[in-house]
Amino acid sequence: MDLPRAHQSNLSLGFVPHSSHSNQIANDTVSFQIDSSFRNPSHHLVSGVPLQLMEQQTTIENKNVDLNEKHHQMNTASMDLNEESKVGGEDDDERDVEEFRILGHSMCLKRRRDNTPSCATTDSASSQTLSKRPQTPESRRQAVRAWGNQSLQAADPDIFDILEKEKQRQYKGIELIASENFVCKAVMEALGSHVTNKYSEGMPGARYYTGNQYIDEIEILCCQRAIVAFGLDSESWGVNVQPYSCTSANFAVYTGLLLPGDRIMGLDTPSGGNTSHGYYTPNGRKVSGASIFFESLSYKVNPQTGIIDFEKLEERALDFRPKILICGGSSYPREWDYSKFRQIADKCGAVLMCDMAQISGLIAAKECASPFDYCDIVTSTTHKSLRGPRGGIIFYRKGPKPRKRGMLLNQGDGSDKYDFEEKISFAVCPALQGGPHNNHIAALAIALKQLATPEYKEYMQQVKKNAQALASALLRRNCRLVTGGTDNHLLLWDLRNLGLTGKNFEKVCEMCHITVNKIAIFDDNGTLIPGGVRIGTPAMTSRGCLESDFETMADFLCRAAQITSSVQREHGKMLKSFLKGLENNKDIVELGTQVENFAVQFAMPGQDL
Repeated sequence: MDLPRAHQSNLSLGFVPHSSHSNQIANDTVSFQIDSSFRNPSHHLVSGVPLQLMEQQTTIENKNVDLNEKHHQMNTASMDLNEESKVGGEDDDERDVEEFRILGHSMCLKRRRDNTPSCATTDSASSQTLSKRPQTPESRRQAVRAWGNQSLQAADPDIFDILEKEKQRQYKGIELIASENFVCKAVMEALGSHVTNKYSEGMPGARYYTGNQYIDEIEILCCQRAIVAFGLDSESWGVNVQPYSCTSANFAVYTGLLLPGDRIMGLDTPSGGNTSHGYYTPNGRKVSGASIFFESLSYKVNPQTGIIDFEKLEERALDFRPKILICGGSSYPREWDYSKFRQIADKCGAVLMCDMAQISGLIAAKECASPFDYCDIVTSTTHKSLRGPRGGIIFYRKGPKPRKRGMLLNQGDGSDKYDFEEKISFAVCPALQGGPHNNHIAALAIALKQLATPEYKEYMQQVKKNAQALASALLRRNCRLVTGGTDNHLLLWDLRNLGLTGKNFEKVCEMCHITVNKIAIFDDNGTLIPGGVRIGTPAMTSRGCLESDFETMADFLCRAAQITSSVQREHGKMLKSFLKGLENNKDIVELGTQVENFAVQFAMPGQDL
């Protein structure tokens, strides 16, 4: 067979032609062998089985050649299979021959049957897989079971080991980040369930894909439980449970109700607000999408009291005229006066939106004032104090508008009914998201069911008691708290009177197996100083800790502050030199051991530890 010129060079293709030694098929047969030099020896790959290609004879004489004789001739041409070609019968040879066409020529494919070891180090299972003949339906089913039902430890030992280390970190440490919590086993099971396989873009009953009848049931049940958990009337309130996070939920509200460049107004981040409500750095950089796509102006707390200054808020709102006024924040330890926000929103013609992400669990348990009595839209995360999966949720008013209120955002269209539902649903999907995370929605439904129980109310009551106990313990030790205490689950510890920075203290705590997060404290001059930490009680309360346990934690925190102060005096506040002073610090090792011994006394929800 004559090959086209493009196929005559074997250097670029990695094939080595062999000339035939048979007089019968000279110049009519060409065989190829995979050149092992084209393999990367650093990879432990299975050595390919050399293939021989033989053009099927077209003459009458060659057609009558016995199949075994043809194979013998080919193997003789290959020079290294002389003996092997004599082994085996016609049946074996026929099973090893496959007809196909290359460049218009009918060809025969024969695999070498070689018992010699492979030239590369191989895994026996992989070698068998490559050398197997075409799989049967049953073998394919077995293969699917093999890869599809492996445990995590077997499928990916590296990830398994990291997860195990993280499990131990949680178990042996004290979790005091206010926005973190521990979910129950049922929530974990739902998050790892088969509903993650389904694509469900759209709303229940109006999906883009078929096969969503049971997904619809899950989402509808989740929405019903959300309404019940917060004591709402389903005729007056609707809910969307598809947002991936509270930041996504907030941005969906802005996208649905506003035009690009419209104005929003929320609590300043250094005053305890959230960047998703709009925030600019002192040099004017736009930090969040809320400030990139919309115009935002913040209101602030009184620097002497740490409480929201409603007089200045009203003055700024009437000048700025936001389309959406936002109450709620990430680091505000006191109650929110929703009635005052409602009055200001009515005066400037704004929709009143509450981001209750931090305190949603307390609101559900009626341990904090409810925003639903005054707000038009309420958003939240679904983890944190709710003790559910990580995600977001949007509540919105529906039905007729109350006549007693002032001008609302959509009042200009002459409608006497809220139209938030359609706008927000469209903003969530398809404007900002694709398919919802069905495993999250199923897990959220489980958490929302728990919210409606007396046990959850007791849990949230204990969260507040623990926060107050921790605040009192720190105050007795001459620590300075923003606003002087707390009305909810969190407190802000101002470290500046101790000469400490929040970043350095946070690092010392982490090395002692205590997690807190640094927080900016708003000072008299309006500058940002990371001079504090935020501390919350939901996570350790979920592990069963009571007031006396938080007294012990206060001791740990104060000892960590002493270590921070000592290292700063010796090495300075600059992070690089400060971290050097933490190396091989005996005080840190000692405190870390005590923290671990304390933490392992308490159960870890959802895990057998």
